[in-house]
Amino acid sequence: MPLNKPRHTLLKNTRYALNGLIEVTKNEKSFRLQILLFVVGMVIAWTLPIDFLHHAILATSLFVPLIAEVINSSIERTVDLVTYEHNELAKRAKDAGSALVFLSLVMLAFIWGLTLYSAFYL
Repeated sequence: MPLNKPRHTLLKNTRYALNGLIEVTKNEKSFRLQILLFVVGMVIAWTLPIDFLHHAILATSLFVPLIAEVINSSIERTVDLVTYEHNELAKRAKDAGSALVFLSLVMLAFIWGLTLYSAFYL
């Protein structure tokens, strides 16, 4: 049974993804803060006197909070699409999205801590 979906190409899908990034960047202050953390973290990660593998681990881990923030923004927009009124399930969904971002930052700190310990003390 064929689905009633438009045909997508790599170019169209890339455009949709970039539009999403632009939209989240324009409308989410927390995402802009995550981008600042990403840029500062990248500068630090690549200027430390450590080997390439440690650089790569630190740099790659900086994407985790960005991804979490985009997922959180998607959850918030979906909930807002359904209702703007206070609803306990809507609140729980938004809180879970916020927890995702928080846990991603905890994970980032943990990865950086372990990686820097490994690079300088082992």
